[in-house]
Amino acid sequence: MIESIIRILDELLDRYPSLVEQRESIIGVYNVLEESYANGGKLLVAGNGGSAADSEHIVGELMKAFIKPRKLDESLQNKLKSIDDKLGQVLADNLQGALPAIAVTGHIGLSTAYLNDCNPLLSFAQQVNGFGNEGDVFLGISTSGNSENILYALVTAKAKGMKTVGLSGRDGGKMRELCDAIIIAPETETFKIQELHLPIYHALCLMLEARFF
Repeated sequence: MIESIIRILDELLDRYPSLVEQRESIIGVYNVLEESYANGGKLLVAGNGGSAADSEHIVGELMKAFIKPRKLDESLQNKLKSIDDKLGQVLADNLQGALPAIAVTGHIGLSTAYLNDCNPLLSFAQQVNGFGNEGDVFLGISTSGNSENILYALVTAKAKGMKTVGLSGRDGGKMRELCDAIIIAPETETFKIQELHLPIYHALCLMLEARFF
């Protein structure tokens, strides 16, 4: 692991000493994500309520520049400009490198159709089934570790040959059995768990950006 990535992790633990015992777990989740992205994979994310908002937040940090510029490589810039000089130049100047990520908490047309026509608890699982491929990663966020729709999605992801990671709290719940790597915030109240989830996933996104950009 490169020095800049270790610095990001050490800074997180300096600012949030309660997470020191989760150091190896954070590294474990990072390694799963890093391997997938290095091999052309993508990340699917889901959670409920505040964790749904966190899912969208994570995608936002990965799909565009976070703190580092992500200039497109020269070959893609040239391809854009070769298709249309004017439009291509604007794209070449403004598009940013991305780490592909999808929050399956959205897609209102699809999710409401599935909720109405099928089993409401399987909406996330259905999207994991549709979007997920072997080598991708599913990140489930559940403060209790027992959110049923997240558990169904984790089982689906494993069946598809995906890696599974989690953000949880309390004792990690049932998710612990279904995740290849899991970070458990050392709190029991939902809002306190969520308050720790944010700096954890910010650090993970920073670590991935340092690795790939």
